[in-house]
Amino acid sequence: MTFRIDGDEHEATPRAGQCLRTFLRERGRTGVKKGCDTGDCGACTVHVDGTPVHSCLYPASRAEGREVTTVMGLGTPETPHPVQQAFIDAQGFQCGFCTAGFVMTAAGLGEEQRADLPRAFKSNLCRCTGYRAIHDALAGVVNVERDAAGASVGRGLGAPAGPEIVTGRVEFTMDDAPAGLLHMALLRSPHAHARIRSIDTSAALAVPGVQLVLTHDDVPQMLFSTGRHTTRREDPDDTRILDVVARHKEQRMAAVVADSVAAAEEGVRQIVVDWEVLPAVFDPAEALKPGAPLVHGDKDAVESRIVDPSRNLVGEVHTVCGDPDAGFAAAAVVVEDTFEVQRIQHVHLETHGATAWLDEAGRLNVRTSTQVPFLTRDELALLLDLDPSNVRVFAKRVGGGFGGKQELLCEDLVAIAAMRLGQPVRIEFSREEQLAASTTRHPMRLRVRIGATAEGDFTAMELELLSNTGAYGNHGPAVMFHACNESIGVYKVPHKRVDGQVVYTHTVPAGALRGYGLSQSVYAVECVVDEVARRLGIDPIALRERNVVAPGDRFVAMSDEPEDVEFGSYGLDQCLAMVRDALADGSGEPVPGPEWLVGEGVALGMLDAGPPGGHHADARISLVPDATPAYRLAVGTAEFGNGTATVHRQIAAQVLGVTASDIELVASDTDEVGHDSGAFASAGVFVAGRATLLAAQALAARLEELGEEGISVARAAAEAITGEGTFTGSPRSVAFNVHGFRVAVLPATGEVRILKSVQAVDAGTVMNPLQCRAQVEGGTAQALGAALDEEVLIDDEGAVVTRNLRTYNWPTMATIPPTEVRFADTHDALGPLGAKPMSESPFNPVAPALANAIRDATGVRLTRLPMRRDRIWEALADAGLPGATFPAS
Repeated sequence: MTFRIDGDEHEATPRAGQCLRTFLRERGRTGVKKGCDTGDCGACTVHVDGTPVHSCLYPASRAEGREVTTVMGLGTPETPHPVQQAFIDAQGFQCGFCTAGFVMTAAGLGEEQRADLPRAFKSNLCRCTGYRAIHDALAGVVNVERDAAGASVGRGLGAPAGPEIVTGRVEFTMDDAPAGLLHMALLRSPHAHARIRSIDTSAALAVPGVQLVLTHDDVPQMLFSTGRHTTRREDPDDTRILDVVARHKEQRMAAVVADSVAAAEEGVRQIVVDWEVLPAVFDPAEALKPGAPLVHGDKDAVESRIVDPSRNLVGEVHTVCGDPDAGFAAAAVVVEDTFEVQRIQHVHLETHGATAWLDEAGRLNVRTSTQVPFLTRDELALLLDLDPSNVRVFAKRVGGGFGGKQELLCEDLVAIAAMRLGQPVRIEFSREEQLAASTTRHPMRLRVRIGATAEGDFTAMELELLSNTGAYGNHGPAVMFHACNESIGVYKVPHKRVDGQVVYTHTVPAGALRGYGLSQSVYAVECVVDEVARRLGIDPIALRERNVVAPGDRFVAMSDEPEDVEFGSYGLDQCLAMVRDALADGSGEPVPGPEWLVGEGVALGMLDAGPPGGHHADARISLVPDATPAYRLAVGTAEFGNGTATVHRQIAAQVLGVTASDIELVASDTDEVGHDSGAFASAGVFVAGRATLLAAQALAARLEELGEEGISVARAAAEAITGEGTFTGSPRSVAFNVHGFRVAVLPATGEVRILKSVQAVDAGTVMNPLQCRAQVEGGTAQALGAALDEEVLIDDEGAVVTRNLRTYNWPTMATIPPTEVRFADTHDALGPLGAKPMSESPFNPVAPALANAIRDATGVRLTRLPMRRDRIWEALADAGLPGATFPAS
């Protein structure tokens, strides 16, 4: 069979049933991405005879004799297609994993389709951008600014990888194929709780192409946690690489390695397991009751750092500051309510995956889609009894993360298999595995109580939460503590009570997700703050202005003892004022009609810059002889759409008096710098950027010394002059976000239309306004999805039933409104060149601001997420709102 791909002829016969996506990737067209394999995301879009198609659904055999064009054939980094150039000029991407699909769809649009872009892109999904930047690219808007030597900071410079991203040349985790590559598939449990009585792998080993089967008898049995932190003891050691006991449906129980993915999957189907099915519990309140089935009853509390395995209690916090009872007694009004926050998934388009191999020296190499290469290396060395120097872990470019890749979910198994077989071994999660068997946000139930005087001064606060960590405790205690911190610490109330518990159930494990507990607790707290304002008849913004912390105030949450958090700068007052002004300026969409109810709502959030207990980052920059770029900067943090690959260059260029293009960046590779805790806790700029700043300053000082000694730059380069920097993440500053909405609600259907969305942020010195704006827009879009539609649903037997993107209800270009982004004018004394973090925090105030706007419009308080249209309609009908009536029986 003859195929014409990007102008070249190929003679090949596709496998029976093979889709065009895999056929193209096998022929080096790695710009064609896998995001779903169900035609939902558009990342695999190519042209067949000029028409865009989803190549994951298109049979390869149908392309015979046709002209197939991929993003790699549309243009090159040197000579991009006009659409590709438009995406470069507008910075119409962040992580870039979805970009090839958007480019190919856009390049195939006619004028009529361009007139209705939301419809034209209904099958193209982006998790990072919030779609505004993509709109700009399609409209020919140029957002990228020019650089200037020594003046990079503060400019909206484009991502250095932009030309490679838009032409499909940038290499993501699955885009290289080492010689002799083998493929791994996993046997997953069909039961929520069961013990393996026996497992027979003989039929699997007899499948042609199968090289190895791993069961619990074949791997180390050391207990560990998949969650990765600077200090590994933050998480309970409750996990085994392969266990004899399944504690949730879809838990990995065995692994098959074969010459092809198909052979590995057939090997999995041939494994015979005799299961002893055990009782299971799915609700955290039920799990705490005496006699409930135990998830980790076999664990030792001290050894595994579990508070009480006999009660399914992973961790807890019970603290009192001041005298809350007296504070409530002194209040003129006390408001209390209970809230439920659902499971959601990160849904980064690049799923989890890793490739492991041994190099010529017998050293273990692992390339993985991770936010934490150094912490992954250290845990692999511990699990496999290797010296860390004999393990290299690196990431290169990562296709989204949002906290989901602060885990060790697959690297251990491919490493073991590669060491056993002496060949490269790869695993790539399917979208179904990603949704059903990786991690989610912690679902929580929260009770908030606030007392206030008649004038609006808060007298006491109380926060109680119950967190469901699922079958394993990765991130469970830390998320609980974080949820109980900044959400109430932002208010200057001396009397506070906190009670939190995080509990095991036989469900898919929860983990780290953007906001790290604050998206749950800020929703509850800010809704109650809003209700206090309404009870007192005080403007909600004015009430917050009266009660928020300001320089000179202590941060009081779970403790009133001093910590390492300081006011490096303060812009919360500006943010509140900017949102007030934005909502009052008359802009926004018109009200759809007289039957719609209109309301406004605001909410705020505070975020500590980095985690407690420190966050380590090393950086090194060298002057390179006779090279362009002239400087080589090595950092440990990862680029996954967070913009650090651009900002680190800008910091170094600012110090050295050059342009960012003069800096070559090498990142997220354990061979390049001493250590980096990783790209989490919004540390990519505040912590790792500070290390880059120190390294650049050290190099600049050394060059100045050499210049005074009469030594030329060329000679200095020849002597490999280097500057190094280290920052350990303390002291920490605080960042602030305030969101405002104007909405219209239709009582007859429960539909919500967002007429205006604005977020004001205090990011200190905004290093790159283009990328910082994109972070805020993307965080807002992701949070709107979580507020209105997204949910990972679990059935009565503990199985995830939300198993593809079509049923997950991810926001599309048609459903996400534009968000106006405003920056406070501050300069942080602790952050690099005055910067503060702005990666996680835009997510946190969105859901409560929206709930408060709906409350303002309808008079009904929604206390359960997501606020789906059916739930809104039902709540309005229950409240007896005209137009929202139940049908007559």
